[in-house]
Amino acid sequence: MAERVLLPDWRQPAHYGAAAAAGVTIAQATIATAWNAQGPAARGTFADAAQALFGVALPTITNTIASSDGLSVLWLGPESWLLVAGGVSSLVDFAARRNALIAAGGALFDVSAARIAWTLSGPHAATVLAKGCPLDLDARVFEPGHCAQSVYGHVGVLLVGHDAATFTLMVARSYARDVWRALLQAAAPYGAALRLPAPYG
Repeated sequence: MAERVLLPDWRQPAHYGAAAAAGVTIAQATIATAWNAQGPAARGTFADAAQALFGVALPTITNTIASSDGLSVLWLGPESWLLVAGGVSSLVDFAARRNALIAAGGALFDVSAARIAWTLSGPHAATVLAKGCPLDLDARVFEPGHCAQSVYGHVGVLLVGHDAATFTLMVARSYARDVWRALLQAAAPYGAALRLPAPYG
């Protein structure tokens, strides 16, 4: 994982400090597996089948997240959830689990390649996100452990709050370059440490 520092004004490199002084760190987040589960949460057979298949109950409260053994389940809507794993998890044997969920009245889609994600952390992480996202990211409003669908600039995004200074931003792969450029522009005034695979465009 390569690290470099995006200075507030790269035309004046001597004016700013090193990576330790960066106001925000942007790192690529790994999406090893991502499945979209859909179905009627109020129906016991579906909810029970989903919990048995994935080892965690689907959250039913708006914008909440449930987690277990490397798997996070993000509420997307009353009958839709995103199951995301950054590494080894219970998300295996997709075809068998899809068929089991269909039998319980639901549906399952493999969307592992659909999104790119970055984790933003540091004292200015929320400020950088707020430059393009209309959500109130104050921890008293956007509570840690919650998620929300919104926009960054003109692009739809899915945002996860880990704590007051750490967020994961997921964006459709086809729009990732637009959001990436917007993030760099928003982060430049604060100094950004970039922890990304090399090469990274």
